[in-house]
Amino acid sequence: MLKERNFSLGVSTLLAGLLSGSGLLAAGVPVGGAANILTVESSTIGATTTLGGTVVPYKEVAFSAQMPGRIVYLAGVEGDWFKKGDILVALDNDDLLAKRRSAQAALAQAEANLRNARVQYTRQVYSGSSMSSDNTGMAMPKMFDRMVTMPFSDMAGSDNPELARRAQIYAQGTAIDQAQHGLAQAQFAIQELDAKLRDTRSVAPFPGVIITKSVEKGDTVQPGTPLLAYADTRTLQVKVDVPARLMPGIKKDMVIPAKLDVGDARIETRVAQIYPMADSQRHTVTVKLDLPKDAPGGPGMYAEVMIPDITTPIKNMPVIQKSAVLWRGSLPAVMVVSGGKEPELRMVRLGGFVDDKTVSVLSGLQVGEQILANPSQSAAASGWKEQSGTENGKPPAR
Repeated sequence: MLKERNFSLGVSTLLAGLLSGSGLLAAGVPVGGAANILTVESSTIGATTTLGGTVVPYKEVAFSAQMPGRIVYLAGVEGDWFKKGDILVALDNDDLLAKRRSAQAALAQAEANLRNARVQYTRQVYSGSSMSSDNTGMAMPKMFDRMVTMPFSDMAGSDNPELARRAQIYAQGTAIDQAQHGLAQAQFAIQELDAKLRDTRSVAPFPGVIITKSVEKGDTVQPGTPLLAYADTRTLQVKVDVPARLMPGIKKDMVIPAKLDVGDARIETRVAQIYPMADSQRHTVTVKLDLPKDAPGGPGMYAEVMIPDITTPIKNMPVIQKSAVLWRGSLPAVMVVSGGKEPELRMVRLGGFVDDKTVSVLSGLQVGEQILANPSQSAAASGWKEQSGTENGKPPAR
């Protein structure tokens, strides 16, 4: 009995506080005519579950350092817009440029070696001899080799002039191959340096803005150091983790109502992506929904998504206009009109949105009851001013 009495006293105190805080206890609010009276009606509504999500950009990338060095250029700060191909961050690359110039010199030397090897090969094929003295030196050694040494060597079987000539031609061909490999090695060294030079620049992959900046000009970074986050904020999505039991009611391209945390705006979103695998720890599936182009808000803001629950049967529920709801903090209430008496403040529990102007009521109202359609306007017409709970920017005295 004592607990029941204390509970009744607590509810009475809470209602008295709400009435006093709303300003409706001290002064009556007139009904304002039949046009301001709304009869609670019922509607067939499928069950929905409201889940919290986050507004995210459609495309977002995170840049990190690929090379060690000192930052010498930073394009801007958070919120600055850039085009595709603009340089966002640049590192000092003087040492890489010096190595590239050295590699270019090595490339030029390799090209010269290749040209020389080809000339020597051609000379050996068309005017060479199997005897080295026949290719170099004065005229008498050449004549002696051709007239004496080569014939006697062939007759004695100690040497084969034709085979020796072929071996010299093959050696010159090998020199060409070596020169070509040296040229390719020099070219690959330049390509490697060019790749490292590209890694010293962070380039915008698409039009967008800088979301977060983690470094400043003059900082020294190592590979893996975060530089900045970059995103295209022109197209936004809502990312929400949906329990696995609700997934049978979600299909790609279906329209799902949502509410943004900016101005309590209700919008229609479209399912754009459903992740193929559920989280093994939370047993939820990540779903991304496209926001309309003119939707308010921005990345990182909170959003509520009304996910249909097909496992719960469809019910007939009371439905009222959103304008009939009075908010006192996070507690919704309505002004009930009965028996010609002054409107009575009653707390209700709201469900999901039915459309842009109506919302369902889970408890606190019955079908057929009458409420004020717009209690705020009725209060203003009567000269009553709503108390905000503060005075001159200070909280009320306790």
